[in-house]
Amino acid sequence: MAKIAVLGAGAWGTALAMNISQRHNVSLWARNAGHVSGMRKARANPLYLGDFKFNEQLQVEDDLQTAINDADLILSVVPTAGFRSILKDIKALGSTLPIIWANKGLEPQSAKLPYEVALEELGNPQVTGQHWGALSGPSFAAELVRGLPTAVTVAATDEAFSNQAALLIHGANLRVYNSTDVIGVSVGGAVKNIMAIAAGISDGMGFGNNARAAMITRGLAEMTRFGVALGAKPETFMGLAGAGDLILTCTGQYSRNREVGLQLASGKSLSDILQGLGHVAEGVNTTAEVMRRAYTMQVDMPITYQVDQVLSHGKSAKDAVVDLLGREQKAEAY
Repeated sequence: MAKIAVLGAGAWGTALAMNISQRHNVSLWARNAGHVSGMRKARANPLYLGDFKFNEQLQVEDDLQTAINDADLILSVVPTAGFRSILKDIKALGSTLPIIWANKGLEPQSAKLPYEVALEELGNPQVTGQHWGALSGPSFAAELVRGLPTAVTVAATDEAFSNQAALLIHGANLRVYNSTDVIGVSVGGAVKNIMAIAAGISDGMGFGNNARAAMITRGLAEMTRFGVALGAKPETFMGLAGAGDLILTCTGQYSRNREVGLQLASGKSLSDILQGLGHVAEGVNTTAEVMRRAYTMQVDMPITYQVDQVLSHGKSAKDAVVDLLGREQKAEAY
C-alpha cells in the first residue's frame, strides 16, 4: 500500500482523494485551516462535495510538510492560478517527490500551460530525476465520488513513470490510461473549457443539437491545431484527454464552463455569473491566454476568438454566434 498526497480540497481533488483512499493511504491537503477543520469534523467535504464520507485511510492536513511526509506520489489539484505557487512551496521543503497535476487551463498573465510551469519550477525530469506529468480526461467529481465509471489519462515524458503513476491511481471505478504526450493532454484539458462556454452559449440561444454538434466538432479541430503547433501528437486529441473531455464538458449537466455560456446567453453579466457559480470555471481565464498564444503562433481559432470577444470585449453572445455562422464558405480543415 502506497501513500498519495493530494493537494487541493476542491470537488475534484476530494473526489480523487476519496477514490484513491480505497486502495492507498491518502493525505488530503488544503491551505485554509478553517476548511480543513470543517472536513475533519464532518469526515466529508460539505463545502464542495456534499456529505460523502471519508474512510479511515484518508487524513486531512493543513500543513504541507505533514501532508507530503512519506508520500510516494504528490497529486496536485490546486487551481492553475496557484499551481506555480504550490510547486515553489514543495521545492522549498526540499522535496523531490514525483508530481502529477490534475488542474487544467493556462496560467493567468503568462499564458503558460501547467507543463511549462513545471518545467520552469522543477526542471527537466531527464536532468533532475524528479518526474512529473498531467492527469486529464472526461471526469465530473460528482460522478466519480458516487462510484460511477470514469476513465482518465496520465501523461509523463518518461513512459515508465507514466505507467507507474497510472497504476497507483487506477482502481475501483476509476480507469487510468497512460501516455507520453504531456503537451497534448495539457492542451486538451485547457482548450475544451473554452469550447464548453461556446456550446453553452449555443444551447442557451436555443440553437439546438445540430449547432452543438458542429461546435464540438469544429472545437476539436481548433484544439488539435493549437496543440500540434505546440508540439503535441494529433492522435492524442482523439482520445480521453481530447475528444472525450471535450464532449463531456460541452454536454454534461455538471459542466461549470457550459453553465457560464448558458448564463451569458440569457444576458447575465460575467461578474454576476462567476459570483453565483461558487466554483472555478477555468475556461473564463483560459480564453484570453489561448487567444493571445494562438495569435502569436498564427493558429486559426475562430470559436476561441468569438468567446474571447464575449468574455473580454463586451460583445453580445448572440452577435458572437451570428458572426461564427456568417464566416465565409471554405473546405473543412482539421
